[in-house]
Amino acid sequence: MTAQQALFRSTRKLAVASLATLSLVASIAHADEISVTQWGTSLYGLPYAVAMEDGLFKKAGVDITGILGSGGGGTTVRNILASDTPYGEVAVAAALAAQRQGLDLVIVNIGTRSVAESSVVTLKGSALKDIAQLDGKKVAITSPKGVSEMLLLMSLKAKGIDADKVTRVASGGYVNGLTLLDQKAVDAAVLIEPLSILRKDQYATLYKSSDLLPPMTTSVGITTREFAKAHPDKLKAIIEGRRMGVNAIYDNPQHAADILAKGFKLDPAVAKEAVDNMIAPHMWSEGDFNLVEMERMADGLRLNGELKGDVDWAAIMDKSYLPSDLLH
Repeated sequence: MTAQQALFRSTRKLAVASLATLSLVASIAHADEISVTQWGTSLYGLPYAVAMEDGLFKKAGVDITGILGSGGGGTTVRNILASDTPYGEVAVAAALAAQRQGLDLVIVNIGTRSVAESSVVTLKGSALKDIAQLDGKKVAITSPKGVSEMLLLMSLKAKGIDADKVTRVASGGYVNGLTLLDQKAVDAAVLIEPLSILRKDQYATLYKSSDLLPPMTTSVGITTREFAKAHPDKLKAIIEGRRMGVNAIYDNPQHAADILAKGFKLDPAVAKEAVDNMIAPHMWSEGDFNLVEMERMADGLRLNGELKGDVDWAAIMDKSYLPSDLLH
């Protein structure tokens, strides 16, 4: 081989390697990561898990390859703002708080619309058998003004119980609340699925929130107005992909449970029970706005002091990115 031939071959190999690298970079550049509150611990994110596993996002026209999780609240909002694809699903309270802080965020779809995964539990053998018996008792919540306290207050109000006569003890988390319950530092504790299923042999359910409260919007999809304006097609594809994930759950709960078990590292039986429990209350919305259910959540946020005054929903939501058949 002559020196010229060797040089040509070396240059050709370098060119091929460079093209492969550029191809990989392009692939990575077109892959998107979004944020979902309580990812991996709550059922909020199941439609995204199903959509990724079944290639539904790609079918809708976007390549969502990962979910950035968080403990919720402002952390999820900050993750969204810092992302190259600033879309995510957050609790309604977090979305409204961000708006009050002057962040230019907009609600573009509804996420979940049921409190079916929430409950209050007591120790096995406890004398407490009814919510009315919480009068004069202590209940562990996760944090003041959090969703767990809000749902407790709403449930007490629904049964005509004076909330001032029920002491709320902030534990810092659901598992922490169970520790307080085990130590008999409280009489009951708020809990959420699938943790309540995992611990059902250890605790007795005093009541499920969905037995006392009507459907309400619990999470919403948000993005920046700048991103929505600059990338409307990508935003529509994300919302459509998630919607297909929702429909896939209702069409085949067992398949969704298999994905939940795999992705969230749950026992298959626990995952199946968790999914089945959310089918009847229709926990996951396809994305369309329901102002009645949104205002019920606002009522709850006012009840625990997180929100004051009315919410101008029209000013902070934009339904134009929804699938056309959901525009009503």
